[in-house]
Amino acid sequence: MTLQACAEIVQRGDRDRFDATMSVPVPAREVLFPLYAFNIEVARAPWVTAEPMIAEMRLQWWRDAVEEIGQGARPRAHEVVGPLAAALERDRDVMAGLLDGVVAARRWDIGADPFEDEADFAHYIDATSGNLTWAAAVGFGAPDRLEAPVRDAAWAGGLANWFLAIPDLEGRGKRPLVDGRPEAVAALARAGLDRLKAARGCEFGAAMPALRAFWLTGPILRQAAADPLAVAEGRLGVSEFRRRAGLLYKAMTGGW
Repeated sequence: MTLQACAEIVQRGDRDRFDATMSVPVPAREVLFPLYAFNIEVARAPWVTAEPMIAEMRLQWWRDAVEEIGQGARPRAHEVVGPLAAALERDRDVMAGLLDGVVAARRWDIGADPFEDEADFAHYIDATSGNLTWAAAVGFGAPDRLEAPVRDAAWAGGLANWFLAIPDLEGRGKRPLVDGRPEAVAALARAGLDRLKAARGCEFGAAMPALRAFWLTGPILRQAAADPLAVAEGRLGVSEFRRRAGLLYKAMTGGW
């Protein structure tokens, strides 16, 4: 139950978040790696079995683990839960509640039902990406006034990641968008860019590391807005050179 174990999980399961976390100060990694490892474990839970009941049980295990952390109970013997409990020390109740929302939202991943409407889809992105990112920001001492801009940035980042995942989701029989027409995808990408722009007008201070994982959000959403067919066709993304250069620039300037 070490931070290193969490880092290895993130390195294997979420390259962008791993690289982003390695670019922030070492103390910030003690919060981010456990949170991101938790996110990977929870996101994986609905997909490791074809049995909905087993998937539900896996998610409930994480809800119970997070609830116990929030109550100050001794962490379960698990390679992520121990470091996660330490990462939530600053504001255990609030952060545990946010993570419970992440797990609850992932129940959508279990079945084949589509999102009910655009509001349902927007809630899913906010409950997953938004809750995770705000929990990290709380862990860095972010004041309540930053919650809206942090969630705006996280919603844009979550949308970009969702666009990248759409070919795989459709291959698994899911309907990942309420409206998959090119014009609707482009409009959704522009909505994400609007929220990203609103967030970039804020000063995040010590909470900045929570946003570093979104350094590719702008390029991906701009590509989706200009070429919405690239989403379903799996053509979204940037070159490795641009990816690394962009992260290096953000690290050097302290931005996101």
